[in-house]
Amino acid sequence: MALANLQTFEDISTESIVITKTDSKLYLSFIYVAIISLFLGGLMGLLQVLVRTGEFTLPFGIGYYQILTFHGVVLALVLTTFFIIGFQFALMGKTVGISEKQRKFAWLAFWVMTIGTSMTAVTILIGKANVLYTFYAPLKAHPLFYIGLALVVVGTWIAAIVNWRQLFVWKKQIPNQKSPLLAFMVTINMIMWVIASLGVAVAVLVQFIPWSLGFAETINVLLSRTLFWYFGHPLVYFWLLPAYMAWYAIIPKIIGGKLFSDSLARLSFILFLFFSIPVGFHHQLTEPGIDPTWKFIQVVLTFMVIIPSLMTAFSMFATFEITGRKKGHKGLFGWFKNLPWQDVRFFAPFVGMLAFIPGGIGGIINASHQMNTVVHNTIWVTGHFHLTVATTVLLTFFGIAYWLIPHLTGRKLTRKIHRLGIYQTVVWAIGMTIMSGAMHIQGLLGGPRRSSYSEYGGSEQAVDWGAYQMAQAVGGTILFIGIILMVYIFIYLVFFAPEGNEEFPIAEEENHAPATPKWMENWKLWIGITIALILFAYTIPVVDIIQNAPPGSPPFDAIIGN
Repeated sequence: MALANLQTFEDISTESIVITKTDSKLYLSFIYVAIISLFLGGLMGLLQVLVRTGEFTLPFGIGYYQILTFHGVVLALVLTTFFIIGFQFALMGKTVGISEKQRKFAWLAFWVMTIGTSMTAVTILIGKANVLYTFYAPLKAHPLFYIGLALVVVGTWIAAIVNWRQLFVWKKQIPNQKSPLLAFMVTINMIMWVIASLGVAVAVLVQFIPWSLGFAETINVLLSRTLFWYFGHPLVYFWLLPAYMAWYAIIPKIIGGKLFSDSLARLSFILFLFFSIPVGFHHQLTEPGIDPTWKFIQVVLTFMVIIPSLMTAFSMFATFEITGRKKGHKGLFGWFKNLPWQDVRFFAPFVGMLAFIPGGIGGIINASHQMNTVVHNTIWVTGHFHLTVATTVLLTFFGIAYWLIPHLTGRKLTRKIHRLGIYQTVVWAIGMTIMSGAMHIQGLLGGPRRSSYSEYGGSEQAVDWGAYQMAQAVGGTILFIGIILMVYIFIYLVFFAPEGNEEFPIAEEENHAPATPKWMENWKLWIGITIALILFAYTIPVVDIIQNAPPGSPPFDAIIGN
């Protein structure tokens, strides 16, 4: 059925909402925590790659796994979550508005998350939580580590409820209008986040906290890992979808174009909601105790995510070409040559998009049962992680920061910062290419991940890894230079840039794009299908894991320096 024949929303124009200084303070607070996390977590990453050369020893009795845990938790969980929540609040505030009561609850979310983060960070820094960011049992951390993580999750749930309330109130005021695209996307992302984080919340509250407090002698290791990866894979899409929000709805405005298709963008986000969660077993393909049939089913579901990813790639390059040709650029690639390469708001996210090509291919390899056996638990996986999250996602977040921060602070993005931002992006791309490339190659040669420097008894294979570990140190050092540049840019944009008005770029849809059908906002249907897929993929194997569980494990609380 053609979209034109379906019931569609009325075309009602709505006025753009002004972000007040009070609102800006809220949104910036989340981003302040994210930038501090970037610096501290990045510093720990630099120390790690230096240690892994075998030429550097940590001072003052600091342990390798201490800084590894801090690096993973602070960058993968704190930096990303705070930036995303702050960015999403800004998107909701700009498109549907925020009431005083909603703002108060948003502040509550911020403080709950900040208190939880502080508790978790302190336990890591004092060496009581050397359990890495996956906190796999039976490694045991101090109870405050898990309680802090639980508070961070609770804070995000408060933020989700505020976002949903913002859209609900707006829809009541304008009942026949489709939700603003960015508000729709934020709502999808927070639905996915809340459903996914229920898994880690159950693991932390039911298993880890009682176990760490001594109320339970053992823990069901397989169940805890299954609950983690029920959460852990959609966590990746919780990071990626805000980048997609910028790609779909912000970048077209920056390059002087329009959104290719509102319907296509919404459909891709609905598909991400369906297929991001019931796929965690592809992280446990070598794990005993899970029926291979259910691993196969979840691998198939994992590959379904490729569809909305390709839809996004098609939409982006269609937008680039249509915009270029409207501007009169001729030839097969004239539109490409004339993209605004000097505009850092476009350049940084575009480099992030390019990184997603090898990153996505690596993800397909990781999720393929046979190829996974080659790279599983090798540093290849670390390289893949840095290519996707630390390049695609972070470069897009940097691109967002170049317009969002001056808009919120009432300052201008100057030519000087444009140039410096271009240099920062190039430095980041070079550093990540060297470091991530070396990790991928060392992984193919069998180099393990999650491990400190070791000569492994002088084995010949370990000797072969030395050059790649040195390359990782070189790449990591370049990346830290990129972090210093980004921190400088952030401080300049907040405190020293000239005052002015920087736009909040939100693209309009192409004039002749099909109208968005009303079924796109059938929230009960989308949530129902999502839950049905999760129940299908997880019910039988989880019941099997519980009913046929081997004896639980006592805690290992001294194995890696705790």
